[in-house]
Amino acid sequence: MKSKLLFLITAVASVIVAPAFATGQVAPERPPKDLTGPVYKYEVYVGYGYTSLNQVNQSRSGLQGVSGSVTRRFGDHFGLKVDGGHYAWSVTATNAGNPTVDLFLAGPVIRGNLFEKWSAYAEGLLGGAHTGNVTIQPNVSFAGGIGMGVDYNKNARWSIRAFGDDIGSSFTLVPYQPGYSPHTRFNARAGIGLAYHF
Repeated sequence: MKSKLLFLITAVASVIVAPAFATGQVAPERPPKDLTGPVYKYEVYVGYGYTSLNQVNQSRSGLQGVSGSVTRRFGDHFGLKVDGGHYAWSVTATNAGNPTVDLFLAGPVIRGNLFEKWSAYAEGLLGGAHTGNVTIQPNVSFAGGIGMGVDYNKNARWSIRAFGDDIGSSFTLVPYQPGYSPHTRFNARAGIGLAYHF
């Protein structure tokens, strides 16, 4: 009799307790997270820019100005970029005259994620460089170079960007010398600004 009573109490207790454990272990269904985020095809950048001025004799200061670009992205890692800049203000007042530099370049961009909100890119650019307010030849030189940049992605739309590159161009070695020159001058360029994705 005692064994039957003990068996009955054990059976009733297991019937009451087991469903509570079973329901506590079942996780509710959750919708899957979209880890890729929205895909934007275009990117516009504008910001502060700096370039050195090695093609101008007796220049002792680089120029500062505005740089900008538009990139058409093809997937997560590749894009084509159109880049430009207008540099018209000397960093220090030690340049002879009042030279300006305008750049218009284009080329491929390869990018990748570093960690969390940081990403980086490398680029190769070709185009032209115009040096104004000085008498050197040619007026517009073929230009090109390579560079890289780092983005801090605030959100899917906005990024803070810092970049640097080295742009080569070919101007005459001596002012007032006619014709084209084989003398290539490389100018370091850098900038910081905002990129918008759409």
